[in-house]
Amino acid sequence: MDLGLKDRVAVVTGGSRGLGFYSARSLAAEGARLAICARGAEGLEAAAATLRSEGAEVLPVVCDIAAPDGAQTLLDAVHARYGGLDILVNNVGGNRRGMFEETTDRDWLDVIELNVLAGFRTTRGAIPAMRERGGGAIVFVSSVFGREKGGPGLSIYNTTKSALISAAGIMALELAKDRIRVNCVAPGSIRFDGGSWDRRVKADPEGMRAFVRANLPLGRFGRGEEVGDVVAFLASERASLITGACIAVDGAQGRSLV
Repeated sequence: MDLGLKDRVAVVTGGSRGLGFYSARSLAAEGARLAICARGAEGLEAAAATLRSEGAEVLPVVCDIAAPDGAQTLLDAVHARYGGLDILVNNVGGNRRGMFEETTDRDWLDVIELNVLAGFRTTRGAIPAMRERGGGAIVFVSSVFGREKGGPGLSIYNTTKSALISAAGIMALELAKDRIRVNCVAPGSIRFDGGSWDRRVKADPEGMRAFVRANLPLGRFGRGEEVGDVVAFLASERASLITGACIAVDGAQGRSLV
């Protein structure tokens, strides 16, 4: 299926590795022109080189997207190179585990800055550029644990990932008149080289086999490209009636009814 993304400008935050990289790769495979950002220049350049070897046009931008000026740094570079943008994938995120009683204000503020405000700032900056081009698509990478309880020690992660889904729904209502669609993806347990699930499998293979049996109905971890392909679809006109949605990409791992 041709998703009609050829020459569309797509910005992916945290695009040097993990789900950001796979999202960028899926968008590039459909002909989108890319901008990816990360804090580390070496990893970012390596990701850009890989994407270029696969035929992508890609602009790597070194910046800390969680810093107050990070979004503007990224968007200024995108405007200078491409003159605008059509697609924004807010992928940057992280976690700080701890029982709620033991978490501190600093813990909460740091993760809210990274998981929530970074994407909100980038989105606010991208909206005028999308409006000028007659529309666009914004995708937030949430989590299966943004849709349901994640378990002890995950109060900060759960809260911030749920916030993305909630805010994206309101953005979808507000921006519909501008033909800007806003959606979320909610990945389950996705294994990719160097990721947290990959490290756990290597450290405790038997424990992870038990985890898969108990939690993953398809009998395996998800793959990065399975998330990236859904992101690319949501960014395309093939998903023209989908806005304000949260699409689970979890192999029925989740238990949410909505």
